[in-house]
Amino acid sequence: MERAARAYRAVLRLVRRLPAETRPYYSKYARENFVNYREVDDSTSLDELFRRAYTHTTWVLNKYSIDEKVAHRLKEICNS
Repeated sequence: MERAARAYRAVLRLVRRLPAETRPYYSKYARENFVNYREVDDSTSLDELFRRAYTHTTWVLNKYSIDEKVAHRLKEICNS
C-alpha cells in the first residue's frame, strides 16, 4: 500500500504541471483509479497496474508537450 500511495502522490505532483484547466479532470481520474484498485493484493496485478500508471502518465504529459523526463520519480516507484 505504501508503494501505491507514493505513486499516487507522484502522479498528483505531475498533474500540477498540466494546464490549469485540465488539472481537476486528471487529479480526479488518478484518485478514482487509486480507489478502484486499492483492494488488489496480487503482486503480478499490482506490477501491471504500476506499469499502466506510468504509461498513462507519460502519455498525458506528452499530450500537453511536457517532457516525460519529469516523471523519473514515478518511473522509479513503478519499476521498483
